[in-house]
Amino acid sequence: MGRSRYEEIAESLRQAIRSGVHPPGSRLPSESDLAARWEASRGTVRQAVALLASEGLIGSRQGARRVVLRQERRQSFEQLNSFAQWARAMGCEVSSRILTRTTRPATDEEAARLDAEPGSEVLYVLRLRHLDGEPVMVERTVYADWVAPVVRALPEDCVSIMDSIAERADIVAHHGEHLIDAVAAGSEDARLLRVRRASPLLRQRHLTYTAAGRAIEWTDDRYRAGSVVFNVMNSAAAAPLERRAGPGVAG
Repeated sequence: MGRSRYEEIAESLRQAIRSGVHPPGSRLPSESDLAARWEASRGTVRQAVALLASEGLIGSRQGARRVVLRQERRQSFEQLNSFAQWARAMGCEVSSRILTRTTRPATDEEAARLDAEPGSEVLYVLRLRHLDGEPVMVERTVYADWVAPVVRALPEDCVSIMDSIAERADIVAHHGEHLIDAVAAGSEDARLLRVRRASPLLRQRHLTYTAAGRAIEWTDDRYRAGSVVFNVMNSAAAAPLERRAGPGVAG
């Protein structure tokens, strides 16, 4: 499937920002100028600009020429992208290694998340993800039994499991739920991420579904502090971010 027009425009602007054509602190051309250059509607250009703003490359203030920001590794939740897709869009070199693949009975929570029978078999996968050669995230994923055979056949250095299962078996992630909190690094996390035990980690747990609503995976991702920034854009009309009390917090 080819990219949409606004994604093509966004990619061109993204590369111009990363190559220094538009350095930090400078302003992008106006929407009308970009529309004329690309022979596109202002609405299409506005979509492209909004995508760059969601990635943290440019300021999010509307109604003015956008300012190019100093680059952070920001991950937006406006689109459901794999870690590898996001990293490549940020201009990072991404690599991954599967450390463990184990078939085991699902815990009660895993079964509930995956809409499976308690104790049914799932595939547990432990992976270490790198950006620009540095370990940044430990990923612990449980795959539903119907997805497991495809994941089990992938090579240990598979960069993106989600992209691979889409290509090999037409298992496509369509929507997901994300839970974000902070946790202390355990012994395994500390060893893999090269941090001290009990160091703070940013945790993202997410459940991914097909378009038909079938659960694909339940994942616990733990990021080394300072390696990534999560970006959520909302408004009074549409607020996708929900706050929940953590364990042990009284109401």
